[in-house]
Amino acid sequence: MLPEVHYKPASARIDPSLSDINYYFDMLGELIQARVRAHFAGIKESSTYFLPAFDHGTDPLSRFVRKNKLTIEEHYLLLIALTPHVRPEFFDEKIQEALPQPGDFPAIGGVRGKQFRGFLPTGETVLFLLAGENWCACQELFHRLFGPEHLFAKKRIVWLEAPPDGEPLMSGKLIISPSLVTYFTTGREYLPHYSSNFPAHQLHTSMQWNDMVLNPNVRQQIHEIRSWFFYSRKLMNRFGMKKKLNPGYRALFFGPPGTGKTLCASLLGKEFRKCIFRVDLSNLVSKYIGETEKNLARLFDEAEYKNWILFFDEADALFGKRTQVKDAHDRYANQEVSYLMQRIEGFEGLVILASNLKTNIDEAFARRFQSIIYFPYPSPEEQLQIWQKAFPRQLKPASEGDLLYVSQRYKLSGANIMNIVQYCCLSAMEQKIQEIPITLLKLGIQRELSKEGKAV
Repeated sequence: MLPEVHYKPASARIDPSLSDINYYFDMLGELIQARVRAHFAGIKESSTYFLPAFDHGTDPLSRFVRKNKLTIEEHYLLLIALTPHVRPEFFDEKIQEALPQPGDFPAIGGVRGKQFRGFLPTGETVLFLLAGENWCACQELFHRLFGPEHLFAKKRIVWLEAPPDGEPLMSGKLIISPSLVTYFTTGREYLPHYSSNFPAHQLHTSMQWNDMVLNPNVRQQIHEIRSWFFYSRKLMNRFGMKKKLNPGYRALFFGPPGTGKTLCASLLGKEFRKCIFRVDLSNLVSKYIGETEKNLARLFDEAEYKNWILFFDEADALFGKRTQVKDAHDRYANQEVSYLMQRIEGFEGLVILASNLKTNIDEAFARRFQSIIYFPYPSPEEQLQIWQKAFPRQLKPASEGDLLYVSQRYKLSGANIMNIVQYCCLSAMEQKIQEIPITLLKLGIQRELSKEGKAV
């Protein structure tokens, strides 16, 4: 038996300690003005005198700093990246206050945006404020804070935007994760909205596992995924399997439409308090060369940092057998599939791919799954259970035997049955009857099957 998961509902209130962050802006203001004045005084060396120490507050930024054991330089880096999102005029005001006379100050770096007209910090801004104008100190700090092995790069927390060709890396604009901007300023988790840059919808369900009727084989294999959630960390770390096994868990759900693939994925997310995002493959594949990989990188980076579940529906559209290369389009399509396979294999969380037909999935890719689960049409006994659970107690079929009859007579998926139940209930309410006659039930089934071109 797996242990039960207990959790407290998340609070929607804004953290009252958010006012503590104002203190950090006072410290950053002191640092900016000290560095600018030191420049005009001819002081070049990097001195810790210019880094006012932070007190340990109770705001989300302070909690993040303590949790990740950040240094004072890393704390300042977060604050510098956050500032334009909270105090748009801050840098311009503090720089101008420190200058001997009004004007530009190129040494501090910074750029202007296309729509945002305030000061946007760059890598040069970070180095000037944290290391002064000591060239050796700047180089060491740059490689330490922006290197690929740093927590900020691995978790996609803060990074430098690639500058135009031929320009120094340090001139790249400083970017902070939008999710952290929301968290640091409101105390709430940020969830991205669907867009061309983030082609995924968050899945929700109000159902529980007990509401779902599952084939016994499916239930057992879903139980294996639950086991991975409970014990994978212990297996990988304490038992030393991290160097022998690939990270994460990959599952393929296949079977006819409406048999519960999406609902099972949603319930796994709900049980383990993890956001699950359904990826829109039709929008993920861009007509512009290179854009698909960029969209995928953005999606996986965000999901890895937030420990989300990714659900690729109708996966055969992108993960199908790779085409023979006949033109440049086929070559780039195969490159995109290869890149996606690489990201999925390296993903440390749960990735679920759903397809109507297992035969559409490339055999070489199928071997990379830990679970391949077939979701069949429900048996007559399972259909009967779905019918019984589906109707509200206020509107029931006239006879229990009617449900037994239709369960044995027709081949329906769970989604089919729910559509039929909705039609029957609305029709009964319109006719002001409290029982569903067999004639109405058959009419609902006929309507549903005709939508799929099936004979009754």
